[in-house]
This record gives sequence, C-alpha cells and structure tokens, in this order.
Amino acid sequence: MDKECPTHEKNLRCSAGGCVTHLTLAEESTPNKSMTFAGKLGLIGAFFLGLITLTACAAPPKVDPLAWPAITLQTRPWMWWWWHGSAVDETNITHELQRFRDAGLGGVQITAIFGVKGAEARDIPYLTPRWLAMMGHAVDTANGLGMGASMTLGTGWCFGGPTVSDQDANASVVVKTYQLGVGERIQEKIKRDSVQALVAFWPDGKSIDLTASITTNGEVFFSPPGNWIGNGTNTTPPKVVTIYAISQKPSGQKVKRPAPGDEGWMLNPAYPQAMRDWLGWFDTALAKYDGPKPQALFQDSYEYRTDWSPDFFAQFEKYRGYKLQAELPALFGKENDEHAARVKYDYRRTLSDIMVEQSEPAWIDWAHQNGCAAIYEAHGTPGNWLDLYALADIPETEMFHNDRSILISKFASSAAHTQGRELTGAETGTWLKEHFTETLGDLKQLADDMFLAGVNHIYYHGACYSPDDAPWPGWLFYASTEMNPRNSIWRDAPTLNEYIARCQSFLQSGKPDNDVLLYWPVADFWSEPAGRVQPMGVSETNWFTDQRIGKTAHELWDRGYAFDYISDRQLLAAQVKGGAIQMPGGNYKVIVVPECKFIPLETFKQLLVLAKDGATVIFQNELPADVSGWHDLKEQQKEFRRQRDKLQDAFKKYVSGKNFGKGAILCGELDLSLWKILLPRETLADDGLSFIRRSFDGGWNYFIVNRGTNNFDGWITLARPKKFTAVILDPVTGSSGMAAQNADSQIRLQLANGEALILRAFQDEQIAGPAWNYWQTNGQPLEITGQWKVKFIQGGPTLPADFETTKPASWTTFPDTNAQSFAGSASYSIMFDAPSGKNTNYLLDLGDVRQSARVRVNGKDYGTLIVPPFRVVVDNLKPAGNTLEVEVTSVSANRIRDLDRRGVTWKIFKDINIVNVNYRPFDASNWPLTDCGLLGPVTLTALQPQANLAHN
Repeated sequence: MDKECPTHEKNLRCSAGGCVTHLTLAEESTPNKSMTFAGKLGLIGAFFLGLITLTACAAPPKVDPLAWPAITLQTRPWMWWWWHGSAVDETNITHELQRFRDAGLGGVQITAIFGVKGAEARDIPYLTPRWLAMMGHAVDTANGLGMGASMTLGTGWCFGGPTVSDQDANASVVVKTYQLGVGERIQEKIKRDSVQALVAFWPDGKSIDLTASITTNGEVFFSPPGNWIGNGTNTTPPKVVTIYAISQKPSGQKVKRPAPGDEGWMLNPAYPQAMRDWLGWFDTALAKYDGPKPQALFQDSYEYRTDWSPDFFAQFEKYRGYKLQAELPALFGKENDEHAARVKYDYRRTLSDIMVEQSEPAWIDWAHQNGCAAIYEAHGTPGNWLDLYALADIPETEMFHNDRSILISKFASSAAHTQGRELTGAETGTWLKEHFTETLGDLKQLADDMFLAGVNHIYYHGACYSPDDAPWPGWLFYASTEMNPRNSIWRDAPTLNEYIARCQSFLQSGKPDNDVLLYWPVADFWSEPAGRVQPMGVSETNWFTDQRIGKTAHELWDRGYAFDYISDRQLLAAQVKGGAIQMPGGNYKVIVVPECKFIPLETFKQLLVLAKDGATVIFQNELPADVSGWHDLKEQQKEFRRQRDKLQDAFKKYVSGKNFGKGAILCGELDLSLWKILLPRETLADDGLSFIRRSFDGGWNYFIVNRGTNNFDGWITLARPKKFTAVILDPVTGSSGMAAQNADSQIRLQLANGEALILRAFQDEQIAGPAWNYWQTNGQPLEITGQWKVKFIQGGPTLPADFETTKPASWTTFPDTNAQSFAGSASYSIMFDAPSGKNTNYLLDLGDVRQSARVRVNGKDYGTLIVPPFRVVVDNLKPAGNTLEVEVTSVSANRIRDLDRRGVTWKIFKDINIVNVNYRPFDASNWPLTDCGLLGPVTLTALQPQANLAHN
C-alpha cells in the first residue's frame, strides 16, 4: 500500500522549471488546513470508510507549500470498465487491473453489458453465485493493487430487469375520453381493476368522480342529467359531458444494453414501491454472499420514459394538497392557459418530489446499509437536478460528444459544494470523437473543462474487459473513448493520468470558495403550459439556455464571479451568521435571484427571512411577479403581495442607504448590484483565463486555464485580500516555484492557449523557495536540419521498415506501405549542432505532432508532450554533435481502417454492436489516411530568463 501513496515527487523531466507551460513567445504574447480525504463521504458503510482509511496518506505536520499533495487512489483518474456478457475470468481480470494500475489509474467502475458473438460459453448470468464471485475477485484484486472498485447497480442502464413486473415498470399514462350527451351512457366495458380514475366534467368545470360507480362487470350506470345542479344553482343543461378514464401501461422501455440475466422492464422511478421491490432481488442474491463488496454503487443518467404511477393520484394529493382528479382537463386537455400551466407545474413538481424524497433515497439508503457509497448521475431527469444530485455521496456529471457546457456540469458540483460532499464525479470521454481518432490531448482539454466546472474525480468512459486471447482491437464499447491497453494511445496515457492526479490532488483538498448562490427558478420552466413531462438533458439544453438562469449564469461566469446554484429546497435550509449565508458545505456572501415570473411562496418568504437575519439578496432586474402552482392560489397570492409590498418600501429605504433588517436586498441590473455591495470578482476572466477556486486554512488554491484565443503573458489581480505570497505549480511536469509579484500583489502568469496551472496564495505566511522561471524568446526560430532516422518500435499489425528522410513527415508517406496500416510508436532521431551564441536555454518546438511525443536530448528525458503546442525548454546542448530523439505515438485510425478495407470481422458485439458517432453502422474503410508521426518543422529558439519579482 505504501508504494501507492508516496508524497508525490517533483517531476525532474523539465530542468530548472523549463517547461513550455512557463513560456510565452514574444511574437505571440498579449498584454492546508491538513489535506482532506476525498473519499470520506457522509453516511457510508464501514467497508468504504475502512478502504479509504487504508489507502490514505497522512498529512505531515508541516506541508511544503511548493510540494504536491500525496497522490492517492482517489486523486488518480478512474475507469468505467464494461464487462461484455460478464464473460470474465480470474486470470484476465487480474491482468487488466494490473495494466490499469501500471498506467496510473486509481480504480474501476464495473458495468456488465451485452455479450460478444461467439463467446456465449463464457457468459455469466448477472447476480448468480459465479457472477458475484467474479465481482468479489475484481474488488479484492483491485484493493490488493492499491486501487478501488465501484459497480453500476444493475447492468446497462437504467435500473430494471427480470424481476420488474408490469405494475412496477416505467409507465405511460393512458387517457381515454368519452363525449356524452344528455341521457347517454358509456357503451364499452371498463376494466375496474385497471382504471385509476373515471371523472365526468361539464363545460363549466364542474366534475363528478365516477370511479367507484364502475361495476364488477365493467359497466358505468351514469348519464348526464337534463339539468346539472352545482353550488345549489340550476344551470343550463350541457350539450356534452366529457368523461376522462385514466389508467397506465408499461412505456415499453426495457433495460438498455443489458447483460445476460438482467433483461426486463426498466422500473418506474415515479413509483417508490417499484424501487423497493427491485432492491429485494439484490437482497436475495447477496444473502449467501460473504465476499468483498464494491466501495460504491452507481446509477447512470436518467433515460426512463415515465409519466405516471399506480399511486400518483395519492402522491399528488399528499404533496400538493388537492385532488388531481378534479383537474384532468387542465393536465390532459388542449387548453394552454394559465390554469393549465399552474396544474402542470404542480404535476411536474410532484414527479420531482417523489424521486427526491422516496425513490432515489431508497436505493441510496440500501447502498449505505450494504457498506457502499452512492454515485448518481441525476441529469436527464424531469426532477430538480440540484436536489437529486445532493442525495448522492458523489454527484456525477458528464459532457456528451460536442455537448460540452461547463455551466451545466456545475449543477452536479454545486450540489456537492452546498451540501458538503467532497467529491464531484464526471463521466469523461463519452463519444468524445469518432472511434480511434481520440487523442490524449482531446481528453486533457475535456478534463480541464470538467475541473473548471467543479469536478474533482474523473472517470474515463472507458474501457472494456478484453481477454488476452481476443485478437486486436479486442472487445470494445460503441459509445466509448477506447481508453484501453490495446489502443495505441495507451502508451503515453500515464502522462495524462499523472496530470489529472496532480490537478485532483489540489481540487480534492480544502473547500470550495465560491461567493454567490445563484437561485434556480425552476418554477418558470415547470410552469410552461405546453406538454407534460419536461426532461432536462446535457445535450438538448433549451431548459437552461432559453431560461433566465442560463443567461445569468453566463453573466456571472464571464465577469469572473465564483458561484454555485441552489434550489428552492436547499434554500429553505440556509441560515445566516455574521452576514454569511451558511450551507452545510460552506458559507456564501450573496444570493442572486435571476429575473423570473413565478416563485414558490415559501421560497420568497425565506429570502426575506434570510435578509432580515443578515444576508444580502439581489433580485435581478425586477421582483418575481407571482407565486407558482394552483393550490390555494388566491390566499397564496394575497400573502405574496403583502410580502412584496413591504419589500418595495424597503427598496426605497435601501436606495437612501438603509438595509433590510440586518441584511440588504437589492433589485436591479446584476453587475451594478454586485459592484454596489463591493463583491470582488476575478478580473483574470477579462483576459480569457478561466478558473476554479478553493480555500484552505491560510490561503487559496486556484486552477487556471487559458481558454482565450491568445497566449497570455501579464499580471493578474486576485479577488482575495491583498497581502499574500504566491506559488505556481505546473501539473504537466510537477515543477513549482515562487511566483513573481509586484508591490500591488499582482502575480505574473505566462500561459499559452489551452495550458493550465495551479496557483497557491498564502495569506499572512512567509513562504520561501526557488523562483518560478519566466522565459522570453531571444531571436528567431532556427530549423533543425539534416538526416532524420525513423525506427518503428511498438505497435501493429506489423512494424514497417526503418526509413531515413531529410524532412520529418507522416510515416504514411514512407516507401514501406505497411506504414499506412500501422498504429503505434516510432522514433525520429537526428544529429545537430547548437545555434551559435552564448545562450544556454532553448525552446525546442516539434511543430506538428500526431499525436504525442516523448522527447530526449543527449540522453536527457524532457518528458512526454500530449497537447499542442509541442514545445519544451532544453538546457543541455553542446556546441556540436547533439542528439535529438522523439518517440511519436499515433492514434489507431489507420489500423482500424485497414481492418475494414480487408473485410476483417472484428465487430462481433451483440445488441447495437459498434456504431459510429452518428449512431450509424461503423465503417472505416472509406476513411482517408490519418497523418501519423513527426511532421515538424522542428525548430530551436534561444531563450533568456526574465527577472522574477517575487520578493519585491
């Protein structure tokens, strides 16, 4: 165990801090508290706590401010690990886990899925004793390797399987209507046991419940009378009465991509009893199992198709205080008026409440009772994401293909931050690009976006278990970045894994340090009069971008304000002390309410209470106009207007300098309001720099990424108290140093486009150490010329012949045609003389690299470069006779292209098999050749260090 948890050494591959991360070319420049353990998560079982305790590294009494925190299994990236057909065995499980460990992974998340054609004899039915034994072996082996192991609860997605009955299956409401004139009756038989409500409605809205009048043989002895008596007054006899018959049926959805033994209906998340019934299947299977259990259980994103449940009428009345049976025309009719909108709001809120308070807690409590933490992807649900994410020990988000929104992923991290969860997970790499074209650089950029969104626990999506006897490319999953040992990019994956581990070692330490609570006025979205269920996804994002919440979030983000979202439910639990808004996970300075029409009365009143107690509340542009929902509407509106009128008076007083109670309430333009309360913002956002900030006892940690279009070389001002000492750490190389600071405590940064760093600011503590190196180019680039020797060193299907060239080029252009189907690694080497002059440091720029490169100069290792620009500072050149060696690793695109061109049968998977990024049958035979290798030009540029002003 100890060897897995050393105090992480500084990486010495970049001499004297000479990494390109510290460099901006002149012609491109533009103006602990002790470490917390990420796995210590709320109310979880003894097994999980024990595992984390065993794998933790105790923080030393005094932490070196220039050193990296200890790398643990939780700071390392994890891997989704699919088991095709659960066709696994002990030997291959062990081999795969060893390879994962050797590449720098911290753990795996097992998900059983559909099988492989021709491998049926190896299949193991889900939850059988043999299956549980394999799970136990995987958990035990992972633990022995210093890794962790989690598991999806169920197989494929979503929850469900063979034990789910029609009653428990995810359900669609069935609405049947009958139009009756005076004296007419329903002629068909109605199944008494299946109809949940039978209600007659007159045009004036009056109704009568006929459910109890259905006879045992299905007849309904009701016909509209000649006159209708309502409220004691005779009315004109209606020409037509509409009778609504409400029942349900399974929606037709079965478990998607199930493993053998788990075929069956998806369960109904709107029916808590369905969840409880399903969990009984696991109780039975585990009754005789005494092996190790996973450290956590996982539920994938919401893809159920359900809008009803057997007890929905009862649930609705319990939550909303009135009978939905009396409002069926508003819910199911064609009118899209305000009445319908309010009833539909209540319907949507009830769906959310059922999941938040009953269905999802059922499986999470069950996980805790079995010694496991709960990992939950709440996105996709029609419920309140913030409340659902908050139920989990590890809320998990994702970005899908090109649908990459930092602001949407912040919903998961916000729930973690406000509720005090230490980890936010991320499914990372789902459909990142087309199969076998994904690069480590693509994954690094995606990981940076996740970090900026508040994620601190990356899960690659992912790798399939593949037995050693499976021919290349092995067993694969159709929606995955093929992050597996058979993909050529795996050779340099340890560099990416180390980068992520270093970043997460800081992002998992300390506490979130956000100032703003941004209220999510979901009532506006839920009050849309059209439709019924309103799922919210990470792909189709109109629910966010078209609502004011999305626009306000962008305003805050673009202006450099650090914020978390908060829901109505979470806001009700907020308290105020000393002017700070206290949430279970930390304190905030202000609540921002985006412009909205509707708001629950209890939320509005709570905002006023918080202000009276000392909080600052900003209503953007104007106050909410009305309360949400239908129940007791007149009384609620009366109370809302009374509270709102008092607030209007308070605004007049505040303009003249008076507060509201002990706090303050503002209403108006957001940026001006934030300026008025003197809330500091991070002005580095104005320069295209994005950040996430965390605090520790005595200071702050920043993760900063240059997301602008230009390289950055300039001074930044932090939105924290001015007296501090700053340290810069490079997560690519592990190097660190004291930052340059001027008399105004501004910090100098050099960040090329796409690069990231860790900035530590220590308040009231004298920090000393080596200075961070800042470099400036000193002259023009000079191309390295001569005879390049190319030698193929690893990959397949066969190693092409060695080759010499006067210009570095894609190996697909070499004479040996085997190079056109080759995927792997080749060494490009050359002898060269140093440029004339007295410089001792040079920028080595490899130019165009496809796709990653290991660099050695005169035998000295300068590390592995996985993202452009492929540059590194070298410091050991001789006047003549220098040797440059560049080992370039390609993607596997040309090799898979070759298989399809030759008609090799490698797409052998059941169910959906392998499809392309557009969900069409995968065929790479018509792909053009992909450039591979070192394309150059390779240049040297003289460098000179610049003064470090850290001690001015």
